[in-house]
Amino acid sequence: MAEYVYKAVTKQGQIVKNRVEETSKNNLIKRLKQNELLPIEVVQVSLRGKRQRVNKKNIIDMDNIMKTANSANVLQGKESDKKSIKEKINLALSVGQSITTRDVIIFTQNFYLLKKAGFNNIHALGTIINSTENLSFRGILEDILAGVENGEYMYTTMEYYSNVFSYIYINMIRVGELSGSLTKSLEQAVRYLDETTTRNRQIKSILYPNIGQFVAILVLLIVGTIFVLPAIQDVFDSIGGVGAKLPDITLWFMDFLDDLMLYWYIPVGIIGCIVLAIVGYINTPKGKYNWHYFKYKVPVFGRLIFGIDFSRLMRAMLLNLQNGMRIQDALEVSKTVVKNYVMLSIIETSINNILLGSSWIEPFEKSGLCSAMEIEMLKIGMQTDLTEMMEKLLEYMDVDIQNSLQKIMKVLPEISYLFVGILLIFLVVVVLVPCIQLYMGDWLLQALKPQ
Repeated sequence: MAEYVYKAVTKQGQIVKNRVEETSKNNLIKRLKQNELLPIEVVQVSLRGKRQRVNKKNIIDMDNIMKTANSANVLQGKESDKKSIKEKINLALSVGQSITTRDVIIFTQNFYLLKKAGFNNIHALGTIINSTENLSFRGILEDILAGVENGEYMYTTMEYYSNVFSYIYINMIRVGELSGSLTKSLEQAVRYLDETTTRNRQIKSILYPNIGQFVAILVLLIVGTIFVLPAIQDVFDSIGGVGAKLPDITLWFMDFLDDLMLYWYIPVGIIGCIVLAIVGYINTPKGKYNWHYFKYKVPVFGRLIFGIDFSRLMRAMLLNLQNGMRIQDALEVSKTVVKNYVMLSIIETSINNILLGSSWIEPFEKSGLCSAMEIEMLKIGMQTDLTEMMEKLLEYMDVDIQNSLQKIMKVLPEISYLFVGILLIFLVVVVLVPCIQLYMGDWLLQALKPQ
């Protein structure tokens, strides 16, 4: 059994903390709730199994191995009870180790390969647990295994770990388990994680350098205005000649920064109120619906976001239809793979249409979000073979998503360069022009003026 340290709240509001043994984290949470304790934090502090001692010497000669080995201890397994100092240090460092997306990707890939090889869920999970180095993630997988051994679905235990498994990921597993196509669902999950990671990496590689440049230029502009320009202004005042003054835009920006430093709390308060108002509105049902609709209609990114959600829905539906589900049931089970309120409302309307004897495709068509080709392919599928046509539809959508992503990759640098360029021009006009005017005189600026 594993050891856990938990922190919980009693009915009277008191916080209690204790160290207990339990078969799984899931069972410990249930036990706490049965005893009228509300869990705040549950952390695994030791493993159920005992790790085998690692040999420190790489002995190749079999005679030397047999001479140094204690046959009685080896056969009885006594030495495995003792952990080396290295193992104790590794165990201490591993407690509370953070779980990364890479850990989830490796787990999903291995689980998919084992399922493809014919392993059942218990055997596959047990095999993966033995090879998982991250002790925090191993504890979660042990909880999932305990749930499966008790006859539960995997996704029901994963829902307790929403900070590790995303909403979309959990519901992909849910669709696979309920439809009996877990192997195909795992394949989709692997593709989803790989595409998401690659897409995020591409976007970060474009945005982060430009954001860094933007911040650096902004800091240079502010520092130059606060410290350099007053010194230049003092030189101009000491000269006292005609026209010996800073440019008007520079003087305006200096006054603007002075007022901003003096009354900084006013713009900060206004911005804070606006942000709070927007966040509060988005958290209302109507506000969240409008925000999700804006995501689908926003320029450049809107088509990509909708395409990913719609493609994910069609893949989940295809799994269910291939396993003999009716369209209505396939929609009902598959709707959990999307989180957008607009898409969910379209799916719900589609289910209601089936109950009324109308077309389930009509709500998607009337939404104006699907392309004419996508709607037409679904209609043809209803008249011929829906599953075969949905496979072709997914191939078409994969190409469309890749094209949208390539367009975004081309547009993002141009947008970021635009903001950086505007700020750079402003820096030159406000800070560098007065510096040039001071140290090189007006002759350079006069030469640059058109005759």
